Formats: sequence, C-alpha cells, structure tokens
Amino acid sequence: MQRALFLVLIFIAPVAVFAGMVTVDRIYGAPGRGWDYVVTVLLPPTDNGGNLPQILGPADASRPLVVIDAGHGGRDPGAGAGAVKEKQLTLAMAIALRDELLRGGGVRVALTRDDDRFLVLSDRYNIARRLGADLFISIHADSTETGTGARGATVYTLSDRGSNETAERMAARENAADEVNGIRLEAQTDAVNATLVDLSQRLANSRSEELASLILREGEGRLPFRERTGQSGAFVVLKSPDVPSVLFESGYINNPEDLARLNSVAGRTAIAEVLGKAIRVYFARQAVPQIGT
Repeated sequence: MQRALFLVLIFIAPVAVFAGMVTVDRIYGAPGRGWDYVVTVLLPPTDNGGNLPQILGPADASRPLVVIDAGHGGRDPGAGAGAVKEKQLTLAMAIALRDELLRGGGVRVALTRDDDRFLVLSDRYNIARRLGADLFISIHADSTETGTGARGATVYTLSDRGSNETAERMAARENAADEVNGIRLEAQTDAVNATLVDLSQRLANSRSEELASLILREGEGRLPFRERTGQSGAFVVLKSPDVPSVLFESGYINNPEDLARLNSVAGRTAIAEVLGKAIRVYFARQAVPQIGT
C-alpha cells in the first residue's frame, strides 16, 4: 500500500507543481513574460484597415468584375497646386465610371476607395487580385511644367521600361506615392524582368494592351488625347501578375482647358462613357470563342 502511494505521488506531484506555477503566473505574472524575444515593428498605417470594398452590381458571381482605382487620396493629394487636387478629380471620375457601368448592367464594380483615404500602391492592385477582378483601371490626372501646353489624356499599360521619357517620368511620379516625407512606406521591386515574366503575366499584359487600344478607339472624337497610341511604363500600381490593368491619365490638371473639363459633370460623363464602352467591348470580345481553341 505504501509502495503504491509512493508511486502515485511521484507522478502526480510534478503535475501539481506545474499547474500551480501556471496559475500563479496567470494571476501575478507580467503580460508577455517569457516571450521577450518577439520584436514588434510599427509600420506606417494605411487607411483601408485591410477590408475589401463592396462589390456592386449583379449578384451573379460569373459576371465580370471591374475594380476602379481612384489615384492618390488621404495625405497624398497628387497633382494640383491650386484649390482642386488630383485626388478629388480621380475620385469623382471613378464614381462616374462606376455609375456608368452599373447603369448598363451585366458588370460588377468595386472601387479601391470611395472616400478620401490613403492607400499604398500595392494595396490597390492587391484589392483587385483578392476580389478576383477581371479588369483593373487606375484613374489619374497629370501635371507638367508650366508653359509646355501639354493637354489631353494618355493610356498606359505595364512595361519594364517607359515607352518614352514622358512615360518614365510619369511612372516615377506615381510610384513615389508610396513615399511620404522621404520615408518609403513599402519596398518595391525594380522594373519587371522580362525573362521572369510567366505566362499569366504575358496574357494579362496582352489583354491590358487590348483594353488600352479600345479606350483610344472609343475616345476618338470624344476625348482629347495627347498620345494617339497606347503608352507603357513601370507603374507599380499595374504590377498585378494576373489581372489585365491600365492606367488612364485623364488630362493635365495645370492646363486650364483640361482642368475645366475634368472638373465638370459633362467632362467626367464623357470619360465615363468612353471607358465604359471600351470595357464592355473588351468583355464582349473575351466572351466570343476564339478560332482554334
């Protein structure tokens, strides 16, 4: 009997001691004690809180989804030295395009932002990817040195290098939106290395160029274009590997004619109708079976 009791105590006593230690630590111990090797790094916050935007339009998930990105926002006003800032114009144009697509039906739509909030560039195209978007279009308004007379819209797609000096300058300016007071909010990779681009990226690029061509075609006679052909640049916001993406520079905010057009209901309506028609034609083409497939 004594031997049996002795064996029970040998096994039970350590368990009881351990349980007592845990209880005491829970009551009196300092929070996080024993985990002091964990380092907490505070990152500059964005304003979206990690939440995905609402998808509007048909409830049928098989319908194509367009994610519209209003460039800049929040503490990043974008271009504009006067009272009107780029972030205001881009949001107004994004909403106009959203409403135009919803009026036509058959297309689902989401905005990366529907208010004055800041988003880092990777958040913008990652929203499109996480939502499973079929198209991503980022809307901007350019600015240039005074006296150049620069005017009109330009449509950009992704490339590892800009198609010209203007495109490279534009990409540098837009990519700098992830830098505030000289501090990079998020490290970005260098220009996409063409040898590492996989089939998905090539297909997305091809479809991006198709949409860009359609925008130029549908805008003929309705919108002023600075460049009559699609341009390309190393825009971070276009670097989704699997979502066809274009950047639409609507005009020059420091050109009085462009500013008046972009800041008017009629001007934004024209842009929305042109982009909306191009998007619908694009989806119609994708729905048609290709010969040999």
